[in-house]
Amino acid sequence: MEFTKWQGCGNDFIVVDFLEETPVDFAALAVRMCDRHFGVGADGLMVVCPSKTADVRMREFNPDGTEPEMCGNGIRCFARYLYDYGRVKKEQFTVETIAGTMVPRIVRENGAVTAVEVDMGVPVLMGDAIPVAGFGAERVVAQPITVDGKEYAMTCVSMGNPHCVIFVEDAEGFPLAELGAKFEQHEMFPRKINTEFVEVRSRTHARMRVWERGAGITLACGTGTCATLAAGVLNDVLDRAAQIEVDGGVIHVAWHADGHIFMTGPAEPVFTGVWQGAV
Repeated sequence: MEFTKWQGCGNDFIVVDFLEETPVDFAALAVRMCDRHFGVGADGLMVVCPSKTADVRMREFNPDGTEPEMCGNGIRCFARYLYDYGRVKKEQFTVETIAGTMVPRIVRENGAVTAVEVDMGVPVLMGDAIPVAGFGAERVVAQPITVDGKEYAMTCVSMGNPHCVIFVEDAEGFPLAELGAKFEQHEMFPRKINTEFVEVRSRTHARMRVWERGAGITLACGTGTCATLAAGVLNDVLDRAAQIEVDGGVIHVAWHADGHIFMTGPAEPVFTGVWQGAV
């Protein structure tokens, strides 16, 4: 089975094309292929599937086999694959995901692809819809959460998948490896949570580190950058357009007047190969 490997700000993905193939157990395949010692190695497996409601359907699977609702860096890589390999013939198209229909746009300069912009839709802010236990229809902005005996202020947002944003004084010094899983598995989050630890450096620049649900520490999280901007606006510490710096690079995020959040960032090919393991 042929595959391609991609990365967006160091968040890396394997893309397999099942547009015209019979589906297999993608969860089990993701566990095998994403293994960095016995497989290809990646933060996720992206599967190209036919769609009845959009130009194409995207399915994504974490290294542990779980299927998240959405992945921001992943959809940029997915869109670049579709464009580069001729699976779509236009620069703007629609992609069906569990989180809804997303609209990527290929950004070209001097004939070359330089980035992918994605309309990520309108952020969900109601507690029950994210979900965060105990908040009903209320927003979860700067609300207390206790983890490992320490209280933090959390702001929660769904970008089709749930995020908890914690503003900190030093993002790079925060004990992410020690505390990330404790946030992910906290009882307040019935479907677990992606957690961003964010240091605001100016109203247009934030430094973000992330613990992703089902994946752990990654170099970037596209939906996380969108959640970070939304949380920054809700807490009046970021403007409605900002550069979000992650471990693997910089992603530009803008919250438009119509409520939609747009994310723009790189999506680069790494290599192609043939998977010889079990499918």
